[in-house]
Amino acid sequence: MTDTAAHPNIYAALAAAQMKMEPVVKGATNPHFKSKYADLSDVVQAAVPALNRNGIAYFARYEARDGQQYMVTVLHHGASDTSIECAVPLIVSKNDMQGFKSAVTYAKRIGLESVSGVAPEDDDGNAAAKGAPSREQQDAERQAHQDAEAVTKIDLMQTCETLEELAAFWKELPAMIRARPDVAKAKDERKAALTIPLEDDEIPY
Repeated sequence: MTDTAAHPNIYAALAAAQMKMEPVVKGATNPHFKSKYADLSDVVQAAVPALNRNGIAYFARYEARDGQQYMVTVLHHGASDTSIECAVPLIVSKNDMQGFKSAVTYAKRIGLESVSGVAPEDDDGNAAAKGAPSREQQDAERQAHQDAEAVTKIDLMQTCETLEELAAFWKELPAMIRARPDVAKAKDERKAALTIPLEDDEIPY
């Protein structure tokens, strides 16, 4: 016997699940900026229990299409054999497993937020009663996302092993990230670490 609700298709099941989804609480802490953000586990915790109770399975799979890598998030309603999918491109900053894992995790979170309809909200339970967020709240949210992205880029920058690799990584960064003093400082520090000083008896050519 199961308490899974019966629905004619994925759309009806998803609509019922959305009525029972929890707010996405920002449970992860950015240690560099002491700010809160919602990671993949926070989104899963808010959405997946309600999906499962309505007969919807959630999973993600990797696909390559026309030379582009994608993480495809799938909501599948087993009883009706109907599905909803969201393909998010994998934008890998560095071609190693660390960069790939970071891209996969981020793509999974975007995909689940997109297909389920959940979105991060303020931890304060009273925020929902205040209507639309203020301009200040929106600015703070954007700043938190930018801070989190900057920390990720700084961490990835430390994995560059040559000056050429660092230069290529820097070139691919968004302009607003390159303009940040903390990111520029991290780049200069990594560049200095990768620069081998000449010995006293060496002659530069």
